[in-house]
Amino acid sequence: MRVRARAYLPYLAGKLGAAAVSLLAVLVTGFFLFRIVPGDPVKAMTHGTPTSAEQLAVLRRQFGLDEPLWRQFTEYCAGALTGDLGTSYQFRAPVGELIAAKLPATLLLTGVAVVLYSAVGLWLGTRSAWRHGRLGDRLHTGVALTLWSVPSFWLGLLLIMTFSVGAGPVPGLFPTGGMESGGTSGFGYVLDVAHHMVLPVLTLVAVGYAQTLLVMRASLLDEMGGDYLTTARAKGLRDAVVRRRHAVPNALLPTVTMVFINLGHVAAGSILVETVFSWPGLGGLFYQALSVPDLPLVQGLFVVFAGAMILMNLLADLLYPFLDPRVAR
Repeated sequence: MRVRARAYLPYLAGKLGAAAVSLLAVLVTGFFLFRIVPGDPVKAMTHGTPTSAEQLAVLRRQFGLDEPLWRQFTEYCAGALTGDLGTSYQFRAPVGELIAAKLPATLLLTGVAVVLYSAVGLWLGTRSAWRHGRLGDRLHTGVALTLWSVPSFWLGLLLIMTFSVGAGPVPGLFPTGGMESGGTSGFGYVLDVAHHMVLPVLTLVAVGYAQTLLVMRASLLDEMGGDYLTTARAKGLRDAVVRRRHAVPNALLPTVTMVFINLGHVAAGSILVETVFSWPGLGGLFYQALSVPDLPLVQGLFVVFAGAMILMNLLADLLYPFLDPRVAR
């Protein structure tokens, strides 16, 4: 169905305005939230090094921590809106450069995981709903509910103990952490990275597909009692055609939201999974920054994570009218 431009433009303006307000709220929250984290960043940086009160004062002045809170906030907002996320206390490097250096590893890990568990979840969710009540549906739903309730870090540790360290007759097959072993190049490097990715990707897929399956199953079950499906069957259409052309497209709106939220998680990565597997991505970097606390780095990562989610939600909202033109009315 076609989307009328006259109805879509006000809808577009409203969604863009809401996204801008959300981004402003992220900037405000990102600044004040991490100011209440206990700990002195300057003392944490100089931990173990004899430092006088005068030297601590110089460091606070150097990082702008001696300025009034309102001035720190205005400088933080002005820098963030121009792409300047400040300088890391811990690494003494621009936050933007640190994020850019770690981003490819996170995109590789979580990007592969999101594609896999979205595809598996949509496929199994559709089959479970269409054959609801049967053995396969009960089995898939039970497994999904179990995995959805499992903490990702606990599952990751369990996989490490079983398949990395080895358990009983099962030998250690995969590395315990990291992204590469080193000393390889070309196709050997690709295989090495893929070998390191198996367990963290499996952890993310096991937890992520369960959520996608349950959302798709519930959405499709709501559509299955519709009169339009009865009409389609009365026209003589095969059951597979009714499902593919009529039921699934109308059940996609909640699942599209889920998929785009998962795409937003690609930038954020998984802090717990990356930490458990020592994956050199943004999740591990956030954990390092929070332990200091490295305020500019924590704030910069928070803005990037939240900004990715806002962008993906905006794209999902803009796509809705093309799936169902009634949304823009």
